[in-house]
Amino acid sequence: MADGLQMGNLSLSESQHAPQGNAPGQGRAAYIPPHLRGRGGPAPGPAADGPTPGGSFDGPRNGPGGGNWANANAPNFSPRGPSNGMTNWTPDGRTRRFDPHAYGHPGSSYNSGGGGGSYSGGGQQGRGSGDGQWRDGKHIPGPANARVERELFGVPNDPSKQQTGINFANYDDIPVEASGNDVPEPVTQFTNPPLDDHLIANIKLASYVIPTPVQKYSVPIVMNGRDLMACAQTGSGKTGGFLFPILSQAFQNGPSATPTQGGGGQFYGRQRKAYPTSLILAPTRELVSQIFDEARKFAYRSWVRPCVVYGGADIGSQLRQIERGCDLLVATPGRLVDLIERGRISLANIKYLVLDEADRMLDMGFEPQIRRIVEGEDMPVVQDRQTLMFSATFPRDIQMLARDFLKDYIFLSVGRVGSTSENITQKVEYVEDADKRSVLLDILHTHGSTGLTLIFVETKRMADSLSDFLINQRFPATAIHGDRTQRERERALELFRNGRCPILVATAVAARGLDIPNVTHVINYDLPTDIDDYVHRIGRTGRAGNTGIATAFFNRGNRGVVRDLLELLKEAHQEVPGFLESIAREGSGFGGRGRGGGGRGRGAAATRDVRRIPGGMGMGGGSFGGGGYGAGGGAPSYGGGSSYGGAAAPSYGGGYGGGGGYGNPSGASGPSSWW
Repeated sequence: MADGLQMGNLSLSESQHAPQGNAPGQGRAAYIPPHLRGRGGPAPGPAADGPTPGGSFDGPRNGPGGGNWANANAPNFSPRGPSNGMTNWTPDGRTRRFDPHAYGHPGSSYNSGGGGGSYSGGGQQGRGSGDGQWRDGKHIPGPANARVERELFGVPNDPSKQQTGINFANYDDIPVEASGNDVPEPVTQFTNPPLDDHLIANIKLASYVIPTPVQKYSVPIVMNGRDLMACAQTGSGKTGGFLFPILSQAFQNGPSATPTQGGGGQFYGRQRKAYPTSLILAPTRELVSQIFDEARKFAYRSWVRPCVVYGGADIGSQLRQIERGCDLLVATPGRLVDLIERGRISLANIKYLVLDEADRMLDMGFEPQIRRIVEGEDMPVVQDRQTLMFSATFPRDIQMLARDFLKDYIFLSVGRVGSTSENITQKVEYVEDADKRSVLLDILHTHGSTGLTLIFVETKRMADSLSDFLINQRFPATAIHGDRTQRERERALELFRNGRCPILVATAVAARGLDIPNVTHVINYDLPTDIDDYVHRIGRTGRAGNTGIATAFFNRGNRGVVRDLLELLKEAHQEVPGFLESIAREGSGFGGRGRGGGGRGRGAAATRDVRRIPGGMGMGGGSFGGGGYGAGGGAPSYGGGSSYGGAAAPSYGGGYGGGGGYGNPSGASGPSSWW
């Protein structure tokens, strides 16, 4: 009865879509999907003969399903792209023997377990990495892509990319101190050894000629398997200092084996949980995005797949990015903890842990999350990983924290740690709150449209208010702060980088770590209460050997940082205004969080390895406290016969008057914000 049974022109004993060369009733009948029944033409081949889901991972993706397994309405499942030996499906319909080691294995072109591999599906080819392969124990770089190179590295004289400045050669004169056991000799060039040839090629594409001082020491230190605590001036190449050795060793050693899935079976295709081998933690969304962009540059055409995760953005797109493979993960602590709790990231494979801007992460209250990530999850213990800490300042309590995270580390101090670059010309102006807008207009008119100007304020309200004021005064300006959405923040930064809005008003979110090229002038409209914040703010200019100007509006409301500011100017051989010294002599009762009084600031321990200070880690006390300037002489009388002079504000380079009349709607003393 079954022989004669037919349903909708579909016979159980014969098929009108039988493969050519087979008589009806011979062999296995082909199943016809409902949407193809009743149509003429060839049917799909047997399911067992179709391509492995995911198709050829080195070819372009041709449908929403990814790979060559797409377009279910096609009359047959022949591949859409050329066969490249990485699939079981060939154009002639014959199948190759299935190789169980071709997928999900560290030596394959696609490492399924978050190890990245060479997967370069459509929509991700422009990300600048992931198109190389690790095959038979060798790194095989992918083909060059002119469009991606322009995106990542720019073109000559590209204003959106940082170029080395006229003072770059002066970096060789910056003093470097490395302390610890068996410190490796520094390198002087980007050569092999110690760096991988493919990394050197990407470094040349980025127009880097010689390593900066921090890179000269950090590269051999990390390549020799040592832990590192590096203190260097902002803009001195810290990001390359940890990316270069990490990527170089990845190119030379290949991916790590991924732990097997539950039940001991091998997982094919996308994997829900990622197993990165390198983890870089940073405090802000902007900074992790910047580090990720640098990682894309130097991982270009390699098998290494960088990923970035941070709060304030769609978690779904970040999860999809991770599923496609993740070797090097750049993350903010909060979002990383979230993904670990969701079971989407495992730290079991971590070889390198990098804490960038470590002191600011603790300032922002991330210590519980950092300790959970490092000590409370499945990350290898300190003896089984390399840990690198980078920052422009390292106060004593941060160095004490390093005891828990680092082993037998080398302390690297480049230049005057916590100090400022002599490439930055610092000017301090006495400006009352009511006069700030008028003086700001004078400065902007005088400097014209050359370069980018970054203006720092203390509150979100002031950022919006001041940017609106500048726009009304016909200055192209934009603002960035924590209340703006991630899309708005990224848009504002993009407009600022490309020069369409050459004035950016920002709160502290842009003060740390952001590498915005071609910033020629930084204005501290509102001075911070912490001298370290001042150091990081003005460090947005004078980067990579370029020169810059930093102007600060100072009044008696900022006297809490006067002593630190005074010493900072002297250290950098800058002009010291007379009114600063007068206010400093008024007394020692205004101490903020600066260098003395046991504060977190820039005492001797912030510039030296505390292991070498008598008394070791337990030594207390500040290095500048006790009212070192004294209180003698009495307070000067402003407006009379004082050292400051008359009632008018001092001139800025002979051209800026005190002005007045615009007012300050929120005031410099409003509530501060990290954002």
